[in-house]
Amino acid sequence: MESIISQSYEVHFGELAKAALKQHIAKSGYSKVFVLVDENTKKYCLPFFKKEIMAHPIDSVFEIASGEENKNISTCTKVWEMLSNFDGDRKSLLINLGGGVLTDLGGFVASTFKRGIDFINIPTTLLSIVDASVGGKTGVDLGVLKNQIGVINQPVMVLVFTEFLKTLEPRQRVSGYAEMLKHGLISDMEYWNQLKETSSFTEPDSIQKSIAIKNKVVLQDPTEKGLRKILNFGHTLGHAIESYCLENPEKKTLLHGEAIAVGMILEGYLSHELKGLSKLSLDEIKTTFLQYFEAVHFSDDDVDAILKLLKFDKKNTHGDVNFVLLQSIGEAVSDIKVPEELFQKAFAYYRE
Repeated sequence: MESIISQSYEVHFGELAKAALKQHIAKSGYSKVFVLVDENTKKYCLPFFKKEIMAHPIDSVFEIASGEENKNISTCTKVWEMLSNFDGDRKSLLINLGGGVLTDLGGFVASTFKRGIDFINIPTTLLSIVDASVGGKTGVDLGVLKNQIGVINQPVMVLVFTEFLKTLEPRQRVSGYAEMLKHGLISDMEYWNQLKETSSFTEPDSIQKSIAIKNKVVLQDPTEKGLRKILNFGHTLGHAIESYCLENPEKKTLLHGEAIAVGMILEGYLSHELKGLSKLSLDEIKTTFLQYFEAVHFSDDDVDAILKLLKFDKKNTHGDVNFVLLQSIGEAVSDIKVPEELFQKAFAYYRE
């Protein structure tokens, strides 16, 4: 597949990715090459990476614990210490081999170690391939609050190998599907229609299309001053739901895509009420997501607690909670303020 050119780097696929990695390391003169993994990618992805992808010797492999609950400064400190203990310097390279949690954290660690070293992301989940591969967002959570600490800093390159998707359980693959559907909802109705009718969303062509849609948005607004905000459709309420379920032992912890799927139904309802999204389109969005994502039960107390978390959303300014909403499928608008009484109605619609 043809590479995708982003801001200061490229996203390469398959054999071209192998060649690009080999060529880049050969000419860069890195003092050390480190690989960051978690216990899952160490077991299921690292052997393939060493045998089929990485021709250059690896100086050390660093392992962190998987899961959103470990995406924090404490884990960063451990990786910074490992880099230091293994004589990492400003000419070192960190290769992040993992899902979105690992590439977000690894990118942040690399961006801040000795004021910045090179890093390469090799995403291994569908979610990280279609979402975290483009845009340069790095960072960690603050407690259960999503992505509160971080910087926008670009990798040297992103390498996509769809072979890694075979190592995922179905729940993880479907989680990534939510972000792909979002790409259609915010900017491409034809892609939405194509994607919602297929079960083959892990096909290379669909993956490349999703990355290209996100990349087109990011190129026009690298630092999220305007257009790039539309990529947050479903994320304002979705992140609050994800955080709430993470901190509440009585709730099932949701994968990112599962929480965002709920968020897109809720924010679809807000779009219908405020921006003219048709009832037909709203019901289509709800039906599509509930076909692939199990409905989550929310009590009135759950809803109240979730809504209190909205004040921590990163898009907020001057104390206002700002939403991305849909005028129609394929057309999104940002910086929309929502009357509080509509939140309860949105959850009521979701629970119908």
